[in-house]
Amino acid sequence: MRKLLASLVLGLMVALPASLTSAAETEEGFVSIFNGKNFDGWVGNTAGYKVEDGAIVCDPTAGGGNIYTEKEYPNFVLRFDFKLPEGANNGLGIRAPLEGNAAYAGFELQILDNKAKIYEKLAPYQYHGSLYGLAPAKRGFQKPIGEWNQQEVTVDGNQITVVLNGTTILDVDLDEIRSKPTLDGQKHPGLDRETGHIGFLGHGDKVEFKNLRIKELPAK
Repeated sequence: MRKLLASLVLGLMVALPASLTSAAETEEGFVSIFNGKNFDGWVGNTAGYKVEDGAIVCDPTAGGGNIYTEKEYPNFVLRFDFKLPEGANNGLGIRAPLEGNAAYAGFELQILDNKAKIYEKLAPYQYHGSLYGLAPAKRGFQKPIGEWNQQEVTVDGNQITVVLNGTTILDVDLDEIRSKPTLDGQKHPGLDRETGHIGFLGHGDKVEFKNLRIKELPAK
């Protein structure tokens, strides 16, 4: 009987998609934004990604590109896991429009293999967790290549916070950023956006994402 119960439990665990929220998170108000099976609810270059073992995988053979949630989110807490191959480069679009470069027309939080030699001379605002062109994140908190990282992104009015593997690596006030020249010297019209889509901004590297869940926050 014990063997039968163990087998049933294991079978149930295998059958559950990796994107389901826990009971505790559901009580907090979190919901899944990826069903672990297909790209229902997502738009953009979905042909550049695939679903493997309940995860969104940027497909190098298909070029990657950008995919976005159909829904727009102004204020939220987003939690997800990601896994990087060596030298990986991707991005998390927030408050992004569906057209244009999300790093400027909206916001991009970098997703990057910080230790890759090819990236050793990047500007500080180009490393993982940074608000691209606008604010640098702290480094040194990624897990080794091939392991899953846990990240939480909070966008609440003018405040953007990124927690990587339990450590806050970015905590910025957009009003302070607006009051100064941008770090990259470029125009960022997205600084005035108050809502937009969430997306992954792929460059053709096999970056994997799973357990995407979100809690919407009230308007400021």
